[in-house]
Amino acid sequence: MVAIMKIDTMEQFELLPRAPIVEAVIQVLARAETSWNEEGVFALLKPKLAEFQSVVLQASVRQHVMFSPALPPIISQENLGRGVMGQSKDRRVQFSREGLFFSKLQPYQSWNQFSGDALRLWNIYAEVARPLEMQRIGLRFINKIQLPPRELDFEKYIQPHPVPPVGLEPSFLGFFHQDTLGVPDHPYAINIVRTIQPPPNPLTDGSGLIIDIDAFTTQSFENGLGVLEQRLAELRWLKNKAFFGSVTPAALQLFR
Repeated sequence: MVAIMKIDTMEQFELLPRAPIVEAVIQVLARAETSWNEEGVFALLKPKLAEFQSVVLQASVRQHVMFSPALPPIISQENLGRGVMGQSKDRRVQFSREGLFFSKLQPYQSWNQFSGDALRLWNIYAEVARPLEMQRIGLRFINKIQLPPRELDFEKYIQPHPVPPVGLEPSFLGFFHQDTLGVPDHPYAINIVRTIQPPPNPLTDGSGLIIDIDAFTTQSFENGLGVLEQRLAELRWLKNKAFFGSVTPAALQLFR
């Protein structure tokens, strides 16, 4: 019998001054119910996005980043027609007929700032697109632990760590491990990828140990700012549980 999981959004997690977050993403898929006239949408949105250095109307894409063993990340794109793209040094927002994409690169300051920006941008999108429901809400955090040159002692940093077959003790050149977990009695799932990003120069650079956590909804929800805020808070709890349950105490020391 599967135990019921209690999601406690009031639970406090340790704040890590040097958290290994390289990118945080909030994506909401919610098809526009308006006619979505591209030039008209651009004219409406551009004045509301003054904090972005560049705001343009261009081909809108849904980007997928896939990690694979011993290879650089594989990036694929799905064309969604034209949309409005806002970009600054460390932030990117994309409004399309299919929803909202918001990305924050290093440095990541706080959840309140990140989620607050995303909720404000969602409110702008909802005013223009008038979606009736949100088909999918996703919260993705890509973490990278930079290893010293030639070090592959994964057990120092992640748990569970990769283990070679019994009786065969070679050194790892790379690994790729993916888990997809359902959340009992809640409309959520979590995808966790652990892999190695090869160093640019194996003699002088260390590998990057990637922990990619994607928490997402598995059903649609009626549109509403309060609904989105609550769902994001619950997805954040799941993301934090996945992260702190995947790293060792020694790794946490690196982030403090």
